[in-house]
Amino acid sequence: MSDNRSGLVNIRTPTYKRPEALRRALQSMIDQSWPDWVCDVYDDDPDQAGRAVVAALDDARIRYTSNKPQLFASRNIDHCFSAENPHGAEYFCVVEDDNFILPEFCAANIALSRQQGVEIVLRNQFFEYASGTQEAHVGTSGVLDELFTEGLYQPDDFRMSLLAGIGVSNGGLFWSVRAISPLEIQYACTATLQEYLRTYSIIEPVYVAMHPLAVWAENAEQTTRNAGLAAGYLRRELDLKRAVQALRRKVWREATREQRARFMHDPRFATPAGARAINIGKALIGASLTGHVPALEAFRLRLRGLVICLLGRVTPDFTRFVASRDSLRHGTGRA
Repeated sequence: MSDNRSGLVNIRTPTYKRPEALRRALQSMIDQSWPDWVCDVYDDDPDQAGRAVVAALDDARIRYTSNKPQLFASRNIDHCFSAENPHGAEYFCVVEDDNFILPEFCAANIALSRQQGVEIVLRNQFFEYASGTQEAHVGTSGVLDELFTEGLYQPDDFRMSLLAGIGVSNGGLFWSVRAISPLEIQYACTATLQEYLRTYSIIEPVYVAMHPLAVWAENAEQTTRNAGLAAGYLRRELDLKRAVQALRRKVWREATREQRARFMHDPRFATPAGARAINIGKALIGASLTGHVPALEAFRLRLRGLVICLLGRVTPDFTRFVASRDSLRHGTGRA
């Protein structure tokens, strides 16, 4: 990677058979107040529906690539977080085809990165409800509203957000060429699990910006094409929950005594204490849930966690991922 101060933003856009949504996403880039950007569109549609959209917009800053072979959903998203820098860009972000960004997204994130002296900004996003339907509308609440508060987070504290919620949202990440956190996961798993793993991958300070300047489409029920994984829905869900459980348990074990003591009431996290207790219970973490959830509910949470532990699988790939991130954090290797 080249270390420069060009201000060029490399936007990566994975797409699959959603030409109208893609058109909206790309138009939101054209509407940016920051003009110095280039977008790489990665089309996973064998029929290349995105090619005509790019051609019609006729903007030289938008580059089209047809994936050959197909990557499928989660791999197509994941490779957009690659450390490769073919355009010599200074900044990077990922805008999936069904999402879009507001006009000040790039300019505000660059300004914040430079003002705060950080290489990663996590930006809040508005929810778009019923995305892709005639009832689609953008709400007033944000993806991060019940997870973070505005401010700078050191990596160990940022990792604690995995106990409060999911951590990063792909579309909210904005990072520079100088970032050292490995954001590409590089193993087969669902796009949802990738976000948890991306949170765990952060090894440097992050500034969380709570003013939403992007829009995230809430349309999980429309996503029928997964990571190309052969496993059925139930198996994927059990393995997802087991991986999240294992990750949360590891974060808790690695937390300092002070971090554990303040977690339930840490004001930097906006997650209600009851929701934090639910995550702690399902992860089979030994912290007391008394005063946060009723005793019977605490029992049910731990029972559910035990079922997940018994039926879900921690895959060898997951174990290798965690080991690679740990070696990078402790300076004994590279991810």
